Amino acid sequence: MKSQRLLGILTSFAFIFGSFPSPAMAWWDAGHMQIAYVAYKKLDASVKDKVDILLRLNPDYGKWTAGVTDPKTAKLYAFVHAATWADDIKTKEYNYTRDKADSPTASQNIGYSDKNQHPYWHFKDINWSPDMTPLPPPDPVDLVTQLNVMIAALPAGSGAPDDVRSYDLVWILHLVGDAHQPLHGSGRYTRQIPDGDAGGNAEQVIPATGEIVALHAYWDAVFGGYSSPYGAVFDADSKEGIASLSVNDVAAKIADPQRWIEESAELAKRYAYAPPVSLGKNAVYLTREYETNAYNIARSQAALAAARLANLINNALR
Repeated sequence: MKSQRLLGILTSFAFIFGSFPSPAMAWWDAGHMQIAYVAYKKLDASVKDKVDILLRLNPDYGKWTAGVTDPKTAKLYAFVHAATWADDIKTKEYNYTRDKADSPTASQNIGYSDKNQHPYWHFKDINWSPDMTPLPPPDPVDLVTQLNVMIAALPAGSGAPDDVRSYDLVWILHLVGDAHQPLHGSGRYTRQIPDGDAGGNAEQVIPATGEIVALHAYWDAVFGGYSSPYGAVFDADSKEGIASLSVNDVAAKIADPQRWIEESAELAKRYAYAPPVSLGKNAVYLTREYETNAYNIARSQAALAAARLANLINNALR
């Protein structure tokens, strides 16, 4: 199943950036950057300075701030752009190794000397079946196990070197967003897909735009694909942007990544796999009701992710 998920993720990535129409409004660059921006607005002023010191240790910091002359804007753009780094290292430019969840180095936390992609850190499958199809055991390392390791290392008093704390901060910026994408928390097994759907990568849907796309890619693309920090800020602050959404304070204070994944898995069952999505791999036309629900769930989940991300970083670095 995991090899299927990795292939599906790469295929979806290529589809979004090559074929998805620009008006489509998640969790590719645009979504991760918007979540990071809204979180940044909620950080304490002293914490903003601390995160910038850590982000400067990332080798891409100069790229993130290129052409920005105002120091405050440079700090903001670095934080916003850093949220995509965990996906950037999957590209050929970085030449990172595509490793597996059962490799000896799967759970290591060694900072920027780690040249593995760790694609299994981006999700945790809560496996389930609507028709009693047998389920496999869970991965030994996943988003929750690794995010807990990184959260523990982030505070200055953790004993972790700054190189590791910087690496962990960049991953945390990304993984908190991933944890709130419903299909990053679900693996569905059916008689038609007995080896599992790899988080919605096996099913195909046809949205109103007319393309055939993997279900996972459809949900990943709700906010669009490529984006600049400026574009992400503009979109998040727009009339319908996620910065305009209110978030329940009690929900925002839930700090356990396992709870986040459980919430996402339930949303996946209720909305991502809702009719007309098939139990098999055949492409189905999505209804207006389905697409409206997907858009609303994505926005509310992104706003919640931003609030939780801000709380996490404030609590770790105050």
